[in-house]
Amino acid sequence: MEKVYLDFNASTPLAPEVIEVMKPLLTDYFGNPSALHWAGKPVQNLLHNARRQVAELIGAKENEIIFTSGGSEANNLALKGIYFQNPEKRKHIITAKIEHPAIISPCRFLERLGARVTYVGVDTNGRVLLEEIEKAITTDTILISIMHANNETGTFQPIKEIGEIASKHGIIFHTDASQSIGKVNVNVEDLKVDMLTIAGHKLYAPKGIGALYIKDGIKLEPLIHGAGHEYGLRAGTENTLLAVALGKACELAKKPNVMIKELTDYLWQRLKNEFAANVQLNGHPTERLPNTLNVSFVGLVGAELLRAIPYLAASTGSACHSGSIELSPVLKEMGVTEKAGMGAVRFSLGRGTTKEEIDRVVESLKMVVKKDMSSSLTLTEENIKGL
Repeated sequence: MEKVYLDFNASTPLAPEVIEVMKPLLTDYFGNPSALHWAGKPVQNLLHNARRQVAELIGAKENEIIFTSGGSEANNLALKGIYFQNPEKRKHIITAKIEHPAIISPCRFLERLGARVTYVGVDTNGRVLLEEIEKAITTDTILISIMHANNETGTFQPIKEIGEIASKHGIIFHTDASQSIGKVNVNVEDLKVDMLTIAGHKLYAPKGIGALYIKDGIKLEPLIHGAGHEYGLRAGTENTLLAVALGKACELAKKPNVMIKELTDYLWQRLKNEFAANVQLNGHPTERLPNTLNVSFVGLVGAELLRAIPYLAASTGSACHSGSIELSPVLKEMGVTEKAGMGAVRFSLGRGTTKEEIDRVVESLKMVVKKDMSSSLTLTEENIKGL
């Protein structure tokens, strides 16, 4: 049976053009980019070009781009780099309760070292309230970190407005744009951000590569100490192979696929037509990623629903383990009920997704949802954790 992949927010396949630019680095370009001889200089030029391609995508300067091993390292460098660069007692950070673990976990770590962290909530659409940001600011606040778009619901945060608030108070502002880069146009000047995270495997580049935009003038303490690679912020010989791949992916991402939004809207319309009141949207109705649709099949269990359609790759909004079901922290923070949240499924479309695939998935969902459900698929009070 032909498989259908609707989990592009989790990871993307490599673009053919990305594969092609990587091939010469596996054979011909083996030199150290820091070397000044004939083997090193061409590799250094490739690295510079890749950095330029990343910078151009987000409206930054080449020297403002630091290559990392991915989004998690970029987030850690942003958070810990600011914390350790400020030896005085001003150690207050503001973030959101719905952030990715790559933000939440470093914040929890820094709390153990003495940092104070304020975790602001969101409204029922999953958007941070600007008044909560303003209210949380103190004279000790050194950083605000709010994601650009949520990985589960796709909901956009009011980044520009938060950036203006941060600037007014002289606070550095970071955003994790791992999910939005390549799906919508992103410009660091327009968003009013000082630091921005990019993850390669979310935009058709390999896993294990990412980048952190750091605005000129911002000082960070490195996570990895050694020689002066990456403008002194990340020691270790650069992974030119993956940097070049990310650069090409960023070049391709300059023209987001407008058809993806049409297909996502088509999927949502079909689900509403087929399941009516038994399906609900989780996230903002319009201010969300054009490829992302998080819906709840009310009264069902998302994981079991997907298990009944083995050819389909998608994600759920709940974690199933040891016979119990735990609601996604993001959906819980949005106020989604247990009955609805347990039936959440995230469909995330990408390059190559077709209307025919969507029709096939909807027909399969009709067969599974409308038939006589087994007890393992139907939501009961006994298998909702905490009820």
